[in-house]
Amino acid sequence: MAQQRSKAATNGVNAGKGAIFDLDGTLLDSMGVWDQIDIDFLHRRGFEVPSDYMSKVSAMQFQQIAEYTIARFGLLDSPQELMNEWNAMAQIAYSSVVEAKPHAAEYLQSLKDSGARLAVATSLPPELREPAMEHVGIAKYFDVLCSVDDAGDVGKDRPDVYLLAARRLGVQPADCTVFEDLLEGIRSAKSADMKVWAMHDDSSNMNWESICGIADGVLFDFADAPAVL
Repeated sequence: MAQQRSKAATNGVNAGKGAIFDLDGTLLDSMGVWDQIDIDFLHRRGFEVPSDYMSKVSAMQFQQIAEYTIARFGLLDSPQELMNEWNAMAQIAYSSVVEAKPHAAEYLQSLKDSGARLAVATSLPPELREPAMEHVGIAKYFDVLCSVDDAGDVGKDRPDVYLLAARRLGVQPADCTVFEDLLEGIRSAKSADMKVWAMHDDSSNMNWESICGIADGVLFDFADAPAVL
């Protein structure tokens, strides 16, 4: 692996290629943060977390999650009040507790050295993604940062955010490789004619068989990620 990357770095093998990364559950080992936020938030209101709740909201935009949660539990809060509360709970964890997935920074550096252009495509708002990326030391590698909010009122069950990232990188979709842990995101990126590598995360266990059947490759550690996109 190290020899492959060294070769890629010296011959510009990925020039003209784009690599698009999800954050939560892919570059960041952070999904447990949201599991705990869901537990704490609903406990404050007297609810247990339903077994299907996390899978239901996993592909939604942040405001969509708030609207869904209000409707499902009959809450009196506004969507903005929920988002503010979730953000306050998450900001501490994302700026001080969350860590990168194994060998993520090394892999990003190798892609930069090989001539690839790098983008983030995430559901995280700026007030969470930016402190987290700085905290784990990966912010410097990216040419473009995109959120689902930038791509319109849609989540990752549609390919809009990946296509937006490709446009901002100036790379054709067919020349982009997406790294994603979410089944809905993997399906969407594939529908946009992009190559997709799936990163395993505990939150994807229930869909792992389906993910393996769709993705071009699967990862448990970025040390095993492809040197050539």
